[in-house]
Amino acid sequence: MPPEALLLSILIVGGGFLLLRPIVAALSDRIRHKNLPADEAGAGGYAALADDLRAVRQDLADLAERVDFTERMLAKQRENERLAAPKGEARER
Repeated sequence: MPPEALLLSILIVGGGFLLLRPIVAALSDRIRHKNLPADEAGAGGYAALADDLRAVRQDLADLAERVDFTERMLAKQRENERLAAPKGEARER
């Protein structure tokens, strides 16, 4: 194969790739969004996702408060047990 034919083949394949890539990307985006409900395909989907994210963050904050409360209660219980007199010994005064 002559070098000119090889170079021409590479240019045709490379140029075809560069020209067809945006078209294929647009088609794939259209196919991907075709199966989504109408409100999730556009800006409405982002609003719904943002609302869901806010709800998850609120739930996480509530759980963190519950864990903090539980840790404080357990620490208080352990402190009371540690300060109490030993069970086998009577208190002397």
